[in-house]
Amino acid sequence: MEPLQHDKQVTAKGLANLVTVYLIWGSTYLAIRFAVREGAGIAPFALGAMRTLMAGSVLLGWAALRGVRIRLTRAEFVTLAVAGLLMWPGANGLVNWAEQRADSSYAALLVGALPIWAALIDALWRRQRPSWRLIAFLVIGFIGIGLLTVPKLLSAEGADLVTILMLIAAPITWAIGTLLQIHRPVSVSPLVSSAYLHLLGGVGFAILFVVTKEPWPTPTAQAWGALVYLTIAGSIIAFTAYVQALHLLPTHIAMTYAYVNPVVAVILGWMLLREEMSFAVLAGMGLIMLGVWGVFRERYHRQPATL
Repeated sequence: MEPLQHDKQVTAKGLANLVTVYLIWGSTYLAIRFAVREGAGIAPFALGAMRTLMAGSVLLGWAALRGVRIRLTRAEFVTLAVAGLLMWPGANGLVNWAEQRADSSYAALLVGALPIWAALIDALWRRQRPSWRLIAFLVIGFIGIGLLTVPKLLSAEGADLVTILMLIAAPITWAIGTLLQIHRPVSVSPLVSSAYLHLLGGVGFAILFVVTKEPWPTPTAQAWGALVYLTIAGSIIAFTAYVQALHLLPTHIAMTYAYVNPVVAVILGWMLLREEMSFAVLAGMGLIMLGVWGVFRERYHRQPATL
C-alpha cells in the first residue's frame, strides 16, 4: 500500500466504499460463527484457507485482466508475505478458532479494540511517548476490554481462557501486519496488494490445516452459505473496498470502520442468534468505542496521523 495521506477530500465514491465496509465487515463475525460452530462441518483453519485462496485467486486474476503489474519485487514479496501471515492466519485464524466457542458479538467487541492496540504498538515502533490524553483514552479502552473479559475469566474453564486470549491477540497481530505495510509500503496497486495478502495468508492457513490435522471439510448448507458470503462479500468486495477507502478518503474517516463494525456485529448477533446483551457487554462496548474515538481524535485531529 502507498503511504496514507491526510489531505484528501471526502468523495461520494470513497464514502460508498466505506459504507460497504461498515455493513459487510460487521456481519462477517456472524458468518464466521455460522461456519465454525459445532456441527457446521468446517474447521477454523480450513475455513480461512478456502476463503483466502479463492478470494486471492479471483483478485489476482482480475488484476491480470486489467493489465496492472502483478509481479512483486523481493522486498514487496517479503512485506506482503509477513503482513498476510499476520493478518490472515495470525489474526483472522485466531478469530475463526475462538468463534467455535465465543459469541460473534463478543469476538467483534474484543477485536474492535484494534485501533487502541495499533496506537500503542505504533508509539513503541516509533519510540514516541504518547500524549497524556492519548494514554487516558488507551486506559479507557483497556478498562472496556477488562469489563468484557474479567467476568468470563472469573467463571472460565481452560478453554474459555484460551478463547479470550486468542481474541485479545487477534487485533494485535492484525495491527502489526497493518503497520508493517505502512512503514514498508509496496508500490503495486491496492488490488494486487489485496490479492497477495489473501494468497500468502492462505498458504499459512493451509499449513496450519495440515499441521493441526483438522478434518476435511463437510459443510452443512448453512456453512456453505457462510463460506460463500465470507469469500465474496467479506474478502473480494469488502476488503477491496477498504483498501480503496484508504486511498480515496482521509485516514481518520476511512478508519472509522473500527468502531462501527462491532456495533453492527453486536446487533446482528443479538437479533439472529440471541447472543447475550448484558450490562457488562454494553458497558464494555461503550468504553471500548469511547477509547477508540479518543485515539482517533488524538492521532488524526491534533497531529499528523500515522495509521
